[in-house]
Amino acid sequence: MTRPRVVITGVAGVTPLGLDMETTWKGILAGESGIGPITLFDASEYKAQIAGEVKGFDPEKYISKKEARHQDRFTQIALAGAAQLMEDSGFKVSPENAEDTACILGVGIGGLRTIEVNHEKLLKSGPGKISPFMIPAFIANMAPGLIAIKYGLRGPNAVVTTACASATHAIGQAYSEIVLGRVRACVTGGVESAVTPVGISGFCALKALCTDHNDDPTHASRPFDAKRNGFVSGEGCGLLMLERLEDAQARGAKIYAEVVGCGASCDAFHMTAPDEDGSGMAISMQRALKDAGLPPEAIIHINAHATSTYLNDLCETRAMKMCFGEHAKKLRISATKSMTGHLLGGAGGIEACFTALALRDQVVPGTINLNDPDPECDLDYTADGTKHADFEYAMSNNFGFGGTNSSLIFKRWDA
Repeated sequence: MTRPRVVITGVAGVTPLGLDMETTWKGILAGESGIGPITLFDASEYKAQIAGEVKGFDPEKYISKKEARHQDRFTQIALAGAAQLMEDSGFKVSPENAEDTACILGVGIGGLRTIEVNHEKLLKSGPGKISPFMIPAFIANMAPGLIAIKYGLRGPNAVVTTACASATHAIGQAYSEIVLGRVRACVTGGVESAVTPVGISGFCALKALCTDHNDDPTHASRPFDAKRNGFVSGEGCGLLMLERLEDAQARGAKIYAEVVGCGASCDAFHMTAPDEDGSGMAISMQRALKDAGLPPEAIIHINAHATSTYLNDLCETRAMKMCFGEHAKKLRISATKSMTGHLLGGAGGIEACFTALALRDQVVPGTINLNDPDPECDLDYTADGTKHADFEYAMSNNFGFGGTNSSLIFKRWDA
């Protein structure tokens, strides 16, 4: 039996580069940086004082003032993205398809801001001042839950929490649900908003954040550069509508790209550090290739995880060499976190969108701030700006704490 084909019929993003996907994608292709000083709280005493914030976001454009007051910022952003996704995809929920439409999102941390605010109330005024909305506001699955409630999606509803690989795993799960015939469509991707005092101080304590560009934020995120010294925290969402090909064609939907494979693995090595030989990451890519039934040489473009941390960029380079062999030298690699910062659990969502758009437009986004390449990171990271290219398949990778790895493969859509 031939398995169903799965296509992307909608993309949406609320990011440090813009409040919608069109603005964000233009910024990516232009090599713009969305990194700036932290404004969501007073970060003047913090070692890292910069982030990729979503600027000018007004949740009341998408939900009521009352709803916004009872929600964390991450769910507000998710609902904004969902509204844009429904419009972009033209997908209409009906009594006939509601039970066959799922919502599976990646969220790495959830409502950290809500926890912090209520903890402060607890310490200052006692337990009687805790909001009855605290628990539902901060739990991670409230993002897909609220989307399902708003649009009446009665299929499987789940959140995937696998650190910085969350959204990529979620998209892989959504794809698998459709391939297995369990659902016909799925809202998927990821969201995060953890630019908060605890979030920034926690990553600073891990020595994971960039701390030497507080006065020069647009040059802080520099994947594969010899002078990189940590990632820049970001927030936002990237959402995709996945559908069975026959359903998408039947309703005349536009199609961005086809999802043809997913893979996952675990380093089984360390809580936060990747296995230095890159083997765990390589296994994830190899499994995605096997799932897609493709040889390594079929992949031309990769949107890399590329956090701008010393170990990740080095290990990812080694992993690509291990997986692709000599073909690794021909890969056209993009590190879009150089522009957006690291959206943590939401990273794979927006980067999957970028990969689909790259296939549609036949372009390879450039990597900014790669001025002094690390000699050990010696592949083609498209440091000289966005390039046009002719390619049929592309891969998106994301890896997370706990050694979790996930890879997706997309195919150019030819109507």
